[in-house]
Amino acid sequence: MEEKKLIIHTQKYTSESKVISMRLPVDMLMEVDRAAKETGRTRNEIMQLCLEFALENMVVEG
Repeated sequence: MEEKKLIIHTQKYTSESKVISMRLPVDMLMEVDRAAKETGRTRNEIMQLCLEFALENMVVEG
């Protein structure tokens, strides 16, 4: 099976943004913060990139 990689591209979404609230397990948030620190990006940028990746690669089964 091919290993999935998160490839960081230029920003795709440039429209108006909206603030939301989200609950995450503490250990998941620690991973997000670690990735932010290692890449020099903000927590928000890492979460947006992960959500974009998930939306582009998810399969909805009905």
